[in-house]
Amino acid sequence: MARRPKGRLQGSVAALPWIGPATLLIAAIVLFPAGFMIWTSTRDLSPYGVDRGPAGLDNYANLFSQDALVRVLANTGIWVGGVVALTVVLSMGLAQFLNKEFPYRRAIRLAVLVPWAASVVMTSTVIYYMLDPNVGIVNRFLTDVGILDGAYGFTREPVPAFLVSIGVAVFVSIPFTTYTLLAGLQGIPSEVVDAADIDGASAWQRYRDVILPQLRPALAVAVIINLINVFNSLPILWVITNGVAGHDADTTTTLTFKLIRQNQQVDTAAAMSVFNFALIIVIIAIYLRFARPMRED
Repeated sequence: MARRPKGRLQGSVAALPWIGPATLLIAAIVLFPAGFMIWTSTRDLSPYGVDRGPAGLDNYANLFSQDALVRVLANTGIWVGGVVALTVVLSMGLAQFLNKEFPYRRAIRLAVLVPWAASVVMTSTVIYYMLDPNVGIVNRFLTDVGILDGAYGFTREPVPAFLVSIGVAVFVSIPFTTYTLLAGLQGIPSEVVDAADIDGASAWQRYRDVILPQLRPALAVAVIINLINVFNSLPILWVITNGVAGHDADTTTTLTFKLIRQNQQVDTAAAMSVFNFALIIVIIAIYLRFARPMRED
């Protein structure tokens, strides 16, 4: 009994060469930037980033006094919830399809990767100019076939621009989510599904009671990664909604960028970043609390 603590200590020391580099990397690229961001949010910074001393919680007070914050938070909820929900639902169907045997399955699987392999900024820019009211091919086509009476600013009005951004985000998020769910499907033993079929379970019952519970870990990975990516996504929204005046199409991420670029409120933007970080942690914690992806059925 007396030797056990010493054995544990020796085991920890022996593991240091293996876990030490990863621990240092996490500290360098995650913990230190997060800590520095929190410290910056309590400083009085000039528009050029010069530290003028402590500010306490004044930056947070200034942040929560922003008139557009309520609208921005609502937009963020719609943006994250809409993109993640649509992505997961569509990817689940696509993963089921790609898990079947059919001709040219390998080529189609590779084709699914194209939106993910392409630059997000490039994809967003192409969509933006396709919808441009002056030179966009979509506007020209809809006008020629009589659906529109004239050019319409899909990317100039808050609601259409926001919906277009959601569509682009779903388009570029589907490949990763599909492959994550496909990997989960391929890890499910076929014998289990066949046994349920023999027992008389319908296709929906097999999916709901056999496949879906075993797909929970892969689904959790897909949801959490998408939550983080979508919540922090700037390129799509910035490219598509940049022509919308004010904050009607902003999320917390684009608001942070505007506080720096347009308003030169570096310290308030730091407080917004801390608030964003805390918000996404809370969202993920709530998801894990209710989804419990690693529980056994």
